[in-house]
Amino acid sequence: MSNILTVKNLSLTVGSETLLDNVSFEIKHGEIFALVGESGSGKSLTSLAIIQLLPEVISVRSGDIHLKERSLFTLSESQMQKVRGKSIAMIFQEPMSALNPVMTVGSQVAEVLQVHLGLKKDQMKEKVISLFKEVALKDPEERYHWYPHQLSGGQKQRVMIAIALACEPDLLIADEPTTALDVTIQAQVLGLLKKICKQRDLSILFITHDMAVVSEMADRVAVMKEGKIVEQAACQDFFSDPQHPYTQRLLADARATKAYNKAEKEKEPLIEVEDLKVHFPIKKGFFQRTVGFVKAVDGVSFSIAKGKTLALVGESGSGKSTIGKAILSLLDETGGKVVFEKQNLVGLDTKSLSPYRRKIQVVFQDPFSALNPRMTIADIIREGMVSLGVGPKSRAGQDQYIETLLLKVDLESAHMHRYPHEFSGGQRQRIGIARALAVEPELIICDEPTSALDVSVRTQVLALLTKLQEESGVSYLFITHDLSIIPMVADEVAVMKEGKIVEQGLVEDVMENPQHPYTQKLLKSAPKLQKREKES
Repeated sequence: MSNILTVKNLSLTVGSETLLDNVSFEIKHGEIFALVGESGSGKSLTSLAIIQLLPEVISVRSGDIHLKERSLFTLSESQMQKVRGKSIAMIFQEPMSALNPVMTVGSQVAEVLQVHLGLKKDQMKEKVISLFKEVALKDPEERYHWYPHQLSGGQKQRVMIAIALACEPDLLIADEPTTALDVTIQAQVLGLLKKICKQRDLSILFITHDMAVVSEMADRVAVMKEGKIVEQAACQDFFSDPQHPYTQRLLADARATKAYNKAEKEKEPLIEVEDLKVHFPIKKGFFQRTVGFVKAVDGVSFSIAKGKTLALVGESGSGKSTIGKAILSLLDETGGKVVFEKQNLVGLDTKSLSPYRRKIQVVFQDPFSALNPRMTIADIIREGMVSLGVGPKSRAGQDQYIETLLLKVDLESAHMHRYPHEFSGGQRQRIGIARALAVEPELIICDEPTSALDVSVRTQVLALLTKLQEESGVSYLFITHDLSIIPMVADEVAVMKEGKIVEQGLVEDVMENPQHPYTQKLLKSAPKLQKREKES
């Protein structure tokens, strides 16, 4: 089988630092080739080198990249512009930032056709609608005139795929195309890519850190670490008999589970949520009269025992994060009961809520946007301590307390003097956890805390949360749409759909024997790792 793409001994440098070191791989005609590794390993940098969009400060020290028999490094920028989009297309990780918010999605796809194929207006519209049908976008004639903000995450990603497929490229680069998507939408997008790959005999370079996705998608796999490819293999061999220690660790992290203790199930509840409702009013007309309600949370009940974790799972828009906000008393539209230490928090005034602000904390999904970029780590952690009156009163005592906290979350005491931009995603999430722990809470609401993290970093953060729970007895409400992490962190799980809990119980019961059709659908949609067949 002939090669569509050949990367040979590619080395990239910036100054005296080596970013890629003798990277070599081939992608065959009609093949899905997965490039996996942690953030900073060089995956996306390799894709930028392929489409010749490297920053000017990065130099090519050695190597070459061939598309079929043609060296891309010998092409001028004007020649590469004809290659991009037509011969090599790319799907980006975040479709919202990749689409122009002031252009309709139809015109954005048409723009590609106009630049590369020079089609007339009627021909372009007909072709765009045809592409929308191919990527299974509902009501394509109507969606043609919609703007990106009117589409869901999965629909936006389908538009990105349509843009990439518009000129029938030879190679499609998919850079983490499903990371931000719910499990069912992810399954649809992955299925769509596999279908299109087969129908068009298209080659795909699939960049990801999700081993389960690799297992379901790839024909061959290459693992990157610190700018080098440490292992390449056919997909079946890769999962059944990994050779490199780093690959073995990645797969072990992806398969990690939590040990359960059923004897401790009947612990005293720390928080009891009873018939919780959050109904947002729909207002219309000049006088903004209420004409109806959006029932974001509609009669939800559950409890969390002391020192235990409840995972709240479901698709985007199911009401998971709204429940978290309601427990934190951040929404005025809350009804029902949130009983914490025998006190109903719903309806309490600001002064009465103050003691409970310390006892219930939150760790956010995006640690970078949750940390003030103009404050040092010490001041970020100190802010909550001072405002809630927790910990030492002297600055020297606070600094010592903060140092101890940072060591507890596996950071260094010297990190307290740095700023958020100086840390990796995993380190920033540890800082977010340290900030939550600083006021000695009894319940931490973790809102998608690992969705943006690599598999090994994710495992480290989940292991840290488990360790802290064992040491301090803190309880967690763990909000996520990633079913693969539930066995690693949770004791019980509640499944949400359209504002209601449709199934809940012990993790092993729900995951192994789901009763509700929606839970069954979620579990069926989740990508699964191949089982080992060559274990001794």
